[in-house]
Amino acid sequence: MASTIMRIRQVRRRLVEEGPSRTRDREADFETVTVPERDCDLLRDLLISEGVQTVVEVGLAYASSALAIGEALITVNRPRPRHIIIDPLQESAWSNVGWELLCSAGLDSIASLVPSPSSSALPRLLAEGFTADAAFVDGSHRFHEVFVDLYFLRKIVRPGGLIVVDDDWAPSVRTAVRYYEQNLGWTEIPDAFPGEAATTVGAAGPRDEPRIRCKALRLPDPSFEPPFEDFHAF
Repeated sequence: MASTIMRIRQVRRRLVEEGPSRTRDREADFETVTVPERDCDLLRDLLISEGVQTVVEVGLAYASSALAIGEALITVNRPRPRHIIIDPLQESAWSNVGWELLCSAGLDSIASLVPSPSSSALPRLLAEGFTADAAFVDGSHRFHEVFVDLYFLRKIVRPGGLIVVDDDWAPSVRTAVRYYEQNLGWTEIPDAFPGEAATTVGAAGPRDEPRIRCKALRLPDPSFEPPFEDFHAF
């Protein structure tokens, strides 16, 4: 196990220092798209503390978060670790670079890539009776697609499990999450992803504000369905 973890960390370090072998033809695409190393470390540590065995991830791209999730699963060392990754654009948009990085770290032994939209892949997992301890959501940021991802993941992730969303700063993502907090008992895990100081400039001049990218939420245990008339605006 120690050698596998070392191999994963070497791939993660090389990705941070050198970047991926190829990127999309967009300026600073890797730096813009990938989950920062700090947040990946926090994600890894959170999943380790939860003792996860199965994780669903929506969105692979350059694999920064997937490598961190894989490191967590190997570190926990449960009997049958499993990492389901959903990304319909891994080949067409990302030239399979993320999956190749996972393979180079030896994580293809526990990971499966599903090259389908999450709106069809997640219902299939649900129909198969698949359950997960946690999920990481970093796919489409359109409100309706984030909302659908969360709808199915609340049925796939076990009661009391975790759902972590990336780019909570985006209004579309934050609004989708807020529905589940207001109506379905999801609760934020405080300080799972503490904000970093970010300088912004406004009418009163520059000021430092916390910048939070990821948000971790715990599902209620037991799960429940609220009465249809018991609706809280979000």
